Amino acid sequence: METTEPFLMVLINTKITFQSVDLSTGINILLAVILIILSALMSGAETAFFTLRTDQIKEINKHKDLRNRLIIKNLKNPKKLLATITIANGFMNVCFIILMGIILNAVFNFKAAPALGFIIQIAIIAFLLLLFGETFPKYYAKKSAKKFARITAIPITILDKIFHPVSMLIINTTTVIAKRLAKIKQNITLDDLSQALNLTTHQITEDENILKGIVKFGNIDAKEIMKSRVDVVAVDIDTNFKELLSIIIDSGHSRIPVYEDTFDNVKGVLYIKDLLPHISEPENFKWQSLIRPPYFVPENKKINDLLKEFQANKIHIAIVIDEYGGTNGIVTLEDILEEIVGEITDESDEDEVIYSQINENTYLFEGKTLLNDFFKIVDFDDDFFDDVKGDADTIAGIILEITGEIPQKNKVINYKNLTFTIESVDKRRIKQVKVTINQ
Repeated sequence: METTEPFLMVLINTKITFQSVDLSTGINILLAVILIILSALMSGAETAFFTLRTDQIKEINKHKDLRNRLIIKNLKNPKKLLATITIANGFMNVCFIILMGIILNAVFNFKAAPALGFIIQIAIIAFLLLLFGETFPKYYAKKSAKKFARITAIPITILDKIFHPVSMLIINTTTVIAKRLAKIKQNITLDDLSQALNLTTHQITEDENILKGIVKFGNIDAKEIMKSRVDVVAVDIDTNFKELLSIIIDSGHSRIPVYEDTFDNVKGVLYIKDLLPHISEPENFKWQSLIRPPYFVPENKKINDLLKEFQANKIHIAIVIDEYGGTNGIVTLEDILEEIVGEITDESDEDEVIYSQINENTYLFEGKTLLNDFFKIVDFDDDFFDDVKGDADTIAGIILEITGEIPQKNKVINYKNLTFTIESVDKRRIKQVKVTINQ
């Protein structure tokens, strides 16, 4: 038994028959072909003009032939360009739909099944418009934007003259509407920004880390970026002036916390610039009178709020305290800014090596490395340890959360696709950890 095309089977079963085609129908078919070509040019032109890269526009600007001059002229008024393309494309599509309706009624006899005939006409017209009037030209225009823009430069300019009154009406109308809508406050959440960045990150080549830092900025606590108390340079309030100067010179810091008895009892912060006028004072100089009041913040303080407080109070350093009032560490303005722009170093900074890369998938980390820094180095999401994180802010802290004890040297701990190997440890803390990423 011979197989028959599904479309022809529908025509046979519903008694929809072909009719003889006269000269006028042939002319209409030719006009329909011209209209679909023009529609394709307009669809492709929209994609081509608005996807031209900066380097392509610069190259077009260098060669001042007619087509290139017209491209630059159109790009200088993008609203009018878009209005012209939209009007022309809509006009071509409407004419094509009307003409195709006439052609299909001339080629087929739908009187036996008018409802089905109407559906068939819609399906054929929609297929032709979407495939040849939209998909193909836009795909080609995206691949060869510069070439397509040159092809359509002259037709677009001609159509701009023809549809000028209508396009200006549309531009003026949309401008009024846009001004009204601009008065409505738009609230964009960090989730919206994060989603937008994830969708476009493959197109971003510059400042990608800054954009990611901005998105994450409001979700970072002070304890995630602070300098731990064991690494803070601080002085006892009873330190004599000569010893103080020695500590200042060795540290290279411009601000130093001052405590009494223990670091949990911080009395203030000594600004080195306040000390400079008294640098030649004798050993018994009462430098304690220069101490400025400390600024305390809880460890769960969001750094975007802390930045505002730094600006409002004109300070650069805060003492991070835990829920019991004990000192956890310090956080500075520089620490906050580094979360957006990356590491900031100056001539007085010494390179602090917190990790070294052994091979493509293996790193050697200091145990005190903050998780925030760890995620940046290995390019992991910051929720990777959420199910075991607890109160941990460092790699050593995570290992303690996983094992529940201080592990012995060379002990191997597996977590998801990571393998931790303890390289150096003492009775109080984990010093170095080798991290292997298992593919």
